[in-house]
Amino acid sequence: MPEVWIPSLLRGLTDGQEQVQVPGETIREVIENLEARFPGIEERICEDGRIKPGLAVAVDGVVGNDGMRQRVEATSEVHFVTAISGGL
Repeated sequence: MPEVWIPSLLRGLTDGQEQVQVPGETIREVIENLEARFPGIEERICEDGRIKPGLAVAVDGVVGNDGMRQRVEATSEVHFVTAISGGL
């Protein structure tokens, strides 16, 4: 099962757990399974069925552009991180 790293601001919903394993083949399924196990976490990650603006999802160290459809492997590490923007 994918291993999900829980940001410090969400650990109150996971009884302080920093990482948890939940099933899923896409980010959507991972979030749905997180919500089933830790009610309230989905509304902190999602808005209108999408990842909230200002958040990014990294799977195995790569921030993808597929949003909720992004594929996840059984051995994947999933991180929800604050999106960083910038430029010249």
